[in-house]
Amino acid sequence: MFVSGSTRLGTEGMGYPSREVRGWRRRKGWTLLVWVVVVSLALADGRRVRQPRCPHGCTCTKDNALCESVRSVPHTFPSDVVSLSFVKSGFNEITGGSFAHTPTLHLLLFTANSFDLIDEDAFQGLPHLEYLSLAYNNLETLPKDVFKGMDALTKVDLRGNNLICDCKLKWLVEWMHHTNATLDQIYCSGPPIHQGKKINDLLPHSFDCIAAEFATYQSLKFESISVDAFTLGNEQYVVFAQPFAGTCSFLEWDHVEMTFRTYDTIESTSTVVCKPMLIENHLFVIVAQLFGGSHIYKHDTSASKFIKIQDIDILKIRKPNDIETFMIDGESFFVIADSSKAGSTTVYKWNGNGFYSHQSLHPWYRDTDVEYLEISNKPHLILSSSSQRPVVYQWNRSQKKFDRRTDIPDMEDVFSIKHFRVQGDLFICLTRFIGDSKVMRWDGAMFKEVQTFPSRGSMVFQPVSTGNWQYAILGSDYSLTQVYQWDTKRGQFVPSQELNIQAPRGFSLVSIDDRVFLLASSFKGKTQIYEHLMIDLSN
Repeated sequence: MFVSGSTRLGTEGMGYPSREVRGWRRRKGWTLLVWVVVVSLALADGRRVRQPRCPHGCTCTKDNALCESVRSVPHTFPSDVVSLSFVKSGFNEITGGSFAHTPTLHLLLFTANSFDLIDEDAFQGLPHLEYLSLAYNNLETLPKDVFKGMDALTKVDLRGNNLICDCKLKWLVEWMHHTNATLDQIYCSGPPIHQGKKINDLLPHSFDCIAAEFATYQSLKFESISVDAFTLGNEQYVVFAQPFAGTCSFLEWDHVEMTFRTYDTIESTSTVVCKPMLIENHLFVIVAQLFGGSHIYKHDTSASKFIKIQDIDILKIRKPNDIETFMIDGESFFVIADSSKAGSTTVYKWNGNGFYSHQSLHPWYRDTDVEYLEISNKPHLILSSSSQRPVVYQWNRSQKKFDRRTDIPDMEDVFSIKHFRVQGDLFICLTRFIGDSKVMRWDGAMFKEVQTFPSRGSMVFQPVSTGNWQYAILGSDYSLTQVYQWDTKRGQFVPSQELNIQAPRGFSLVSIDDRVFLLASSFKGKTQIYEHLMIDLSN
């Protein structure tokens, strides 16, 4: 008893908790333990990812989901869904990243929908997708690279759509020839050239997707009435006749700044034409003026300037309107069309020291334009006149002069004529200020009409060509300048684009540093320079 008592008393006295305290502590410990367990379970439950429910409008099974009449692509699906189908959806676009939240998909189907747009990134982030059906969704095209990054694809179904097999779909043909995925036979609903054909049978070269356009490049702060390009040494130059400033303005290409800059000028009066002419690497410039007579200049390379070497007979050339330079049997000539009532269109010939009057043509007929060309390998001139139909002259080799051959019927009031060739055939563009301008083709005996162009207010209808591209540019004082491109299959020009040039009077193409520029003179506004650019429509 003593021991026990002393022990009991001793322990309490020594600071050990009483039985009541120890009991309270035991109860408190159990409560704390239970609380810790509950908190731990709660935290563990919080760390566990909640499984998303099946989206509204969709039906989900173990690993499949079917959505019908939904208004957009849902962003949450159960993680075990690997097959997803959309039927009669209420949306008409599949936007980029629509399936970024379902990267585990293996199968994706769209059936009986109607899509106006599918973004090129619509199916981005589906590296495991094996089967993709876009069948019967009224599709006319698909964006390039829409299947990019989908290396696991084994089957794509595009049946039952209205695919237009134009340049926008060229990429699909290229992709079909490189992918490991198979496609069922699908057919083109257009354009006419491919309508009804199997896309599977088309080849990349079945598409003609390279187009071209003239893009604004540089604007020059002066009016001009004529423009010509020429080569001197290894450099390209252009020259503009400025009637109001009374100068011939020469420009050169700046290979560093990539612009045309001033090279030199010839001071003159009421200038209408500045025609460059190269003879044995010497540059001559025939400067035609309305007042004060016309003159010939030569470029002095040692002094690096132009020197006047000759005047042109003012009794023959009273009102010059156009100049053509040409060579026949190694001899150099130029001809000036005179538009006065008393003058005469005259041919001049180089004699080694200067130019002399070689032949007068068509006196009293007020010629507005002269064109040199070869017909059946024989030199010819065609003179346009404000008083009669265009007249064709042929070179007589024995007499070394031009003989009148014929005229072009039913073509009164032609202001100018320019020629071009396509696949060996000879054509001419005839410009009319009032009435219709025309394109005519030489059939071996005469020129016959090919095409008509409404051209009120036109003073230039000029063909230009670069590479395989043939154009005809119809200027107007009253409307935008029309650019036409030659369609080989139709054998005609088709509209290409419009250019905003005020009162155009002449055009010239020049090729520099593997680039092609169109220079356009403007009688009432700024002279314009355009660059000829290639465009890949398949991109």
